[in-house]
Parts: sequence; structure tokens; C-alpha cells
Amino acid sequence: ENRAANASEKEINIQWYIPSLAKLSNDTETKVLLLYAFNTEPVQISNVKIFSSMSVFSGHLWIPLARIISLRTRLSNLKEQVEILMQSSKRLSSASEATGFLEQSADLKMSPSKDRKMSVAKVDLDEKTEEMAKRCLYEVKALLSVVPALSSPLTEIPFDLTLQSITSLENMFDPANGCIITEENLFNWIISLLH
Repeated sequence: ENRAANASEKEINIQWYIPSLAKLSNDTETKVLLLYAFNTEPVQISNVKIFSSMSVFSGHLWIPLARIISLRTRLSNLKEQVEILMQSSKRLSSASEATGFLEQSADLKMSPSKDRKMSVAKVDLDEKTEEMAKRCLYEVKALLSVVPALSSPLTEIPFDLTLQSITSLENMFDPANGCIITEENLFNWIISLLH
């Protein structure tokens, strides 16, 4: 039985399993299963029966559904706040430039590529948004840490915060879908929590 898998760069694949809603009588809260697999080097698998690699890892965590929903809501609010900051900084930078009809036309034509660049650009956070981000990332750390009780509050954001990284985290904690994360700094931070 041949199967193929290919990962040309480091990536982590996240999937969720939501068990039957019928809870056992001794369960106090509904939990969902986070399944993850990641590779730390490029991988090409052509036959699973003979594959072995020191750079491919997998695992699972049971996580309370209520905490996932709460975190996803906070990540969504953080994403909105970052989008607002990005829009206001874009307006400020465009207001400080000399504006002419031809320049405005050129800006309009270039806007899709500018939006792509903006989504991967590091965001300058105000104090409120930075605290919001630290609280969200602390909750991510607490949920993914092998020993959550030892998880200490964040004093700084452990990777460059971009619109793309926040979107990836929001997608990661969507139990209705899975996601793949390839952004290097975010990838490194997440696997440091899972080890």
C-alpha cells in the first residue's frame, strides 16, 4: 500500500477530533482532541511501511472546548485590533506622502500586493493591543504546554506579530477545521510548547 506525503519546508499540521456529545457521567467538561504532526526538515514519503525519520513528530492533547472557544474569540478580537492599527498606520503614511492623481492611481493598482506585504509585516502595537496579544499568547502557551501549571506569564511577545501569524493562530484554534502553519517564528514557538 503506497501513500505519498511531501513537505518541502518546516510545517505543523493541526487537526481536531470532536468526540460524541454524549459525555460519560464522571466527565465535568467537554474536551476535544488536538492532533498535531510537524517536520523540522523537508520530508518526502513515498511508502509509509519503510519510512523512518528523525525530523517528523506527532502527538495529541485533550483540551477543554470552552477554553478553545474563549481563546478563539480573543484571537479574533486581537486580529480586528491589529487590522485597525494597520489601517490607521497605512492612512498616516499615505497622508504624509505627496498625493497626486497619478500617484493615487498607482497606489490603487498596487493595493493587492501591498495588502499581501502588510499581512506579513511586523505590526507596531500600542500598549493596549500588546497586552491583549500577551494574554492571548499566554493562553495558547497554557493550553499547549506539557505541564500547564509551570506556564508563566509572558513578558514579551515570543515572535514577530503579524496579521498572518494572528490569522494562523485563530485558524489553529478553530475546532471545526484544521490548519497548516509554516511561518517560521510562529512554527518554532508552537513546537517549543509541544516538546
